Amino acid sequence: MSAETSAPDDDAGSRSGSGAYGDYLAEREEILSHKWVLGEREKRDVGFEAALTDWAQHHRAAWRKQRAKKGE
Repeated sequence: MSAETSAPDDDAGSRSGSGAYGDYLAEREEILSHKWVLGEREKRDVGFEAALTDWAQHHRAAWRKQRAKKGE
């Protein structure tokens, strides 16, 4: 299985947890969702790197701001 579609078998608590690893998992899920949206729009697999680049340029700052606000 590729790293971009598989996730470690963690319990749900670690996925929603705070900290660096929880942030990583949450951001990765957002990127994978964005990859799916881009792929549906373009009717092809755009790849993880292209999705990451596009998401980082257009969505990361707002997503992080919203996530930080929820954590207050």
